[in-house]
Formats: sequence, structure tokens, C-alpha cells
Amino acid sequence: MSTSDNKSKSSDSDYALRMTEHWQRIGVASSRLAAGIARRQLTGDFFMFPDPMLISRAFQRFGTSLLENPQELIKLQSELISDGFKLWQESLSPNTSAETADGGKPDRRFQHEAWFENTVYDFIRRSYLLNANRLLETVQQADDLDPQSKKMVEFYMRQYIDALSPTNFALSNPAVAEKAIETGGESLLNGLANILEDLADGDGQLRLRHVDPEAFTVGQDIAATPGRVVYENRLMQLIQYSPTTETVHERPLLIVPPWINKYYILDLNEKKSWIRWAVAQGHTVFVISWVNPGAELAETTFDDYLTEGPLTALEVINSITGSQQVNALGYCIGGTLLATTLAWLAAGGEEDRISSATFLTTMLDFSEVGELSVFIDEEQIAQLEQYMANKGYLQGAMLGQAFNLLQANDLIWGYVINNYLLGREPVPFDLLYWNSDNTCMPARMQSWYLRNLYLENRLREPAALEIAGRPIDLGKIKTPAYFLSTAADHIAPWQSTYRSARLLGGPVRFVLGGSGHVAGVINPENSGKYGYRTHNRLLADPQRWLDSAKEHSGSWWPDWRSWVSKYAGDSVTARTPPEGIEPAPGRYVKVRAPKGAI
Repeated sequence: MSTSDNKSKSSDSDYALRMTEHWQRIGVASSRLAAGIARRQLTGDFFMFPDPMLISRAFQRFGTSLLENPQELIKLQSELISDGFKLWQESLSPNTSAETADGGKPDRRFQHEAWFENTVYDFIRRSYLLNANRLLETVQQADDLDPQSKKMVEFYMRQYIDALSPTNFALSNPAVAEKAIETGGESLLNGLANILEDLADGDGQLRLRHVDPEAFTVGQDIAATPGRVVYENRLMQLIQYSPTTETVHERPLLIVPPWINKYYILDLNEKKSWIRWAVAQGHTVFVISWVNPGAELAETTFDDYLTEGPLTALEVINSITGSQQVNALGYCIGGTLLATTLAWLAAGGEEDRISSATFLTTMLDFSEVGELSVFIDEEQIAQLEQYMANKGYLQGAMLGQAFNLLQANDLIWGYVINNYLLGREPVPFDLLYWNSDNTCMPARMQSWYLRNLYLENRLREPAALEIAGRPIDLGKIKTPAYFLSTAADHIAPWQSTYRSARLLGGPVRFVLGGSGHVAGVINPENSGKYGYRTHNRLLADPQRWLDSAKEHSGSWWPDWRSWVSKYAGDSVTARTPPEGIEPAPGRYVKVRAPKGAI
């Protein structure tokens, strides 16, 4: 027998073995999925957010609106027919431009050359984009819809359009067909196993994986900056990091991260860790690591997060370092809590306890929250409250799903194609690992937060809220502040954070970075990416500020270092953390949210 025959048999044997393994995975996943669905049926745990009935009612109102204006509807239909005939006539002359469904930058979904070089694929692509644009135009012209219904219809029409992209179907995606032929169908079988496993993880509700949950180990690959947990209570552990310089700034730095995610977004790998960088700049860094709550904390309030979080941290830092003052930094809703802390201190004449405050992508004025507003109305919040009353908390995966919808092509359909149609495994990526490491929110606190801030926007009103026994007035905050926003932020739109900065009563430096809510913040100073803008005045109109702002290249980190140094105090001998409770990152950050059905 020849060597080539042996290689061929060996190859055939390997292929058969892999196919057998795929079928075994499919069998195991199918059994798990059936068991999970049975559990959900027994418990009645079938809550869905967003509620399909609310979406359906919004589209019913949209349909009524169209019927009440038949002339406009006929005009739109005529234009669509005309464009269709034109497209048909042009179908033999493939278009090499990469159109988009919204007229913006080239569409990354259509990168394979067949979308432009193959007549059939080119026609499919152009037909899809034509219909997508016409659908969006139809919604945008429905002027007599109430504002919330129009927001919902626009948002979910885009979801519908994104879902129907020809790239999302095996038969109409040239890359999928190419991969299936190349692998002898193995890619499709592996994709089937992947989707069944993800369905089984959600007890019948799809849990799309952005990254292998075993790809990283918290405390080793990420969240690995050396330090100690020096204090803990039921809501947080306080971490103090070990110095890497012989001397440090006199005033420590307290970081208040969001509790909707885990703090280690600021402590990813060594090259991207903002915390490690801040330690290297001579700061004695403390960070709050929030608990991942269960039903036992259902009655925890926003007041509790204030008193048992930042206020307690200030006392502990004072007892460890002897410093009466700190610089403080809050990220996202951690910044909202920090601003509330500053107003609470100001109401009691204690504002000197914090020398400066840094706010990263933080909203205090919730009048314009971007596309998140589609989830914010009385009906939807009431439904969430009913769900939380039964469960005791809001599961982090539910919020994760809502945030993924804001960038559906990147965070949903791109992974559907990669994981299920191409049969690939997700690429290990520390940022996406963090994003999938969900946290839960206590029921009572989350209800208060959604109603008082997002729905009623009461934080911006002087003394409209009383928290922990004191009226909250952001205008009484005289502490120097640094506001960082990012130009493509879909969670905290920069115009809203700009208006938030103007609510404070002290001097504010507003900086607009590039990219989005996370990538624009985690932008190391040697990355050379994105750039940022500054202005010596905080003008009334954010657009005027943008038009006249000065552009800078690179990361915003050195700009912050220069700014905060004015409030950091003299140099003192570096402070080593006390023995404390346990090494960083501590136990709290390692607690994962429950898997299974939401």
C-alpha cells in the first residue's frame, strides 16, 4: 500500500472521528436542552424582556398610522416598485460599492468578494439594502405616532432588518457555503452542536457566547494587579493595590466602578489595565469590588449602596492611610453614585473629603439616553418590577441582552454567523469575557434607579431626591471635576454626559474621547488610537463645544494624569497594603451570575 493511500485513509478516519464527536455533542446538548425546557415549564419561568406584546402593540399603532395616510403609503410603494425595476435592469452590472442599510459607512457584513463579483449574490445584497432603506424611510415618515411608539417601531424595525440580512442564512451567505464545502459539511454540524449547547445553557432561551467562559481566569489572566482586600461588608470588598514606586501622591485614589458589571474592566491584561497604570503613576489606588447579589439582598436600596459603598470606603481609606482627603473616580453608573456621594457630602458640609472627582462616561441628566430609551417606559418598568419581586433581583444576562440589541450586527448576528453558520469557536478576548461575566441587581435598588433616574430624571433637579437622610443637589458640588465621554457611546451618549457635567457647581474639564463606552475608556497611552478633544470652556451647546474643541492625538490617559496631579498632594513614602482579608482580586468578583433560564 502506498504512502498516499495511508494518508488518505488516515484523513478519512480523522474526519469520521470528528463527525462522531460532533454528533455526540449534539446528543448531549439535546438532552440537556430538553431537561432545561422541562424545568422552565414546571417553574413557569418564561419571562421575556422586551415583552413581545408591547412591541406588537407599537407596530399595530404604526400600521393604523399608515392606513390613515393612504396617499403617502401609495407613494412609498410606487417608489419601491420603481427602485425594484431599476435594480433588476442593473443586475447584470454588479455594483462594487459597499452600501449600508442606513446610508452610513460601508457595511462590514458584505466583505466577501462574491457579494460584488457574483451576479446572484450581488442582486441579493442590493435587493436587501433597497428594501431595508425603504422600510426605515417608511417608519421615519410616521409623524403622527406617539414618541415612545415611534422609538420602539424604529428600533425593532432595525432589529427585523438586521435579522433578515442574507449574511445570516446558510443558503445566502457565500462564506458559509465556501466553508461547508471546504470542511465536507463539518462546519455546519459543529455549528448545530454550538447552538444546541447555547440553548441548553439557557434552558431553551438562547445564550449566545461571545467568548469561551473558560478562556480566562480572574486573578491570573485578568484582574491580576497585585493588592489586598483590606475590608468587606455585605455589598462590597475594598481592594488596595501594592505600590510599584518608592513614593506616592499624598492623597489616595478611590475608584467607584459600576455594579452592573465587574470592576476589572479597569484591570484587564497588563497592557490594558488602567488600575496598573494608575499605580505606576504613583497613586495609592483603592477600588470597590461590588458583590454579585442574590435574592438575599432583594431589599437593598440605593441608599445602602451609597453608605456601604463610597462613604464606608472613605472611612476605611482614612484609617489605613491617615489621609483626610482622596481623589475619586467613577465609571458609568459608578460615576452616578460618585456624584450622589459628592452632593450628599456637600449637604453636610463635608465636601472637602474628596479633592477631585473624575467621571468616565457618566450620566447625571437622563433626559436623552439614546436608544436605551426604547426600554424605558411605565409599562416595561412595571413588568421588570413584577419579575424582580418574584426573583429578588434583576439577572445581569437580561440587561446584557438589551445592550447587545443596541449593536445587534456586531454583538448578535456576527456571532450567529461565526458560531453557528461557520461552526467556529469564539476568539478569546478579555474585554468580551468581562462583558459576559454578568452581575445581578437587587430588586428594590434597581426599581428605584430605573424610576427615579431613567424614567423621571429626578437627579438633575435640586433637592428632588433625599438619599440617606440628606437632600441631593448636584449644583452644590464645588469639587473640581474631570468628565470623560466618548464620541460613539451607545449607552451614555456624549451629549447627555456633557449636559450632566454642566449640572455641577465647580470647575469642570470636559474631554471627548474617540470610540465607544468601553474601548474609548480602556485606551492605553501607548496605543496611539482614537484621540480626544478638549476646550477651555464648558459652552451651553454641546455642538458648539464640539465645533470649536481642540483635537489631540492618542489616549486621554496622560491628559488626566496632568489634570489630577494638581489635586494629588505632596509625595510621601509608598504605602503597602495591610495584610487584610485576602489577596486581590478577592472572592466577590469571582462569583458568577446564575446560568440557565432568565
